[in-house]
Amino acid sequence: MSGRTILVTGGAGYIGSHVCAALAERGHRPVAYDSLVTGNRWAVQWGPLVEGDIRDAAALDAALAAHRPAAVVHCAALSEIGEAHRRVHDYFDVNVAGTLSLLRAMQRAGVEELVFSSSASVYGESDGRPLAEDRTPRPTNPYGATKLQGEELIRSLSRWSALRGVALRYFNAAGAHPEAVIGEAHEPETHLVPRILRAALSDGPVSVDVYGSDYDTPDGTCVRDFVHVADLGRAHVAALDHLAAGGEGATLNIGLGAGFSVREVIAAAERVTGRRIDVVARPRRPGDPAVLVADAGRAAGLLGFEPGFRDIEAIIETAWRWHRHYHAAPVRSAS
Repeated sequence: MSGRTILVTGGAGYIGSHVCAALAERGHRPVAYDSLVTGNRWAVQWGPLVEGDIRDAAALDAALAAHRPAAVVHCAALSEIGEAHRRVHDYFDVNVAGTLSLLRAMQRAGVEELVFSSSASVYGESDGRPLAEDRTPRPTNPYGATKLQGEELIRSLSRWSALRGVALRYFNAAGAHPEAVIGEAHEPETHLVPRILRAALSDGPVSVDVYGSDYDTPDGTCVRDFVHVADLGRAHVAALDHLAAGGEGATLNIGLGAGFSVREVIAAAERVTGRRIDVVARPRRPGDPAVLVADAGRAAGLLGFEPGFRDIEAIIETAWRWHRHYHAAPVRSAS
């Protein structure tokens, strides 16, 4: 399915911009809708940018009327687990009330297809085995709770309206566009891979803070399923194709189905960068589960989606190319 206009909320963000790239590669016209509070103007390269907040009904109505999208990909959210504990009300306002605001605007505009950016954070703790979608969600942090409520809003409205939505529960996004034209650039940076690579670019000794070294895992550090951000972009396109073909709503994990510990990721980054990276042990962050690994079989069966990047070094190498380019000649947002 090609040639459609798709509104991407959060389209100037890390994941949203890669969704826009994947849409353009398939012949779609992405329209990025972003407040630019955390997004970057330079990341919008494949279609127009509409500046707006998802809680602003008038701005949403104007964007939907001007561009008449066939569907919406909803990536806009506050998304830092550590920060969520300090800004609980803000997280529920943006992630839950903002999602309802978007759904109401879609209803007014007659847009019935939605792909929702959810998260593996909805699951909470695990027993170390891959998590399937029928696992009862028990989020351990406010961010995961807001994503679960977003899913429930979409499921409820789908029962009593024409809305059809696919919720994609991402595991850990990592990497950068294979051509190094966009990548992960947050201020401050809290995600593991970019923190490691920023440290590796420094002239002096390289060290990285590791939050928790006493988990019940083989080396004491958290284990995560790292999925390449370009593969996440392709997963959104596959979900949109599913809906365009008349498919029903669904909730799907997007991950590799394999986990890597923090120490394993650091070791892989040492091999990619050629730098020794020392570990500084810090206390656990509240709400961080020990192990999060996807059972990704449902997405493969329903969408025909399989990740293209399965090797952690290959994922990190794309991020390393981006960071060397970005920090050598950064293009800052004008916002």
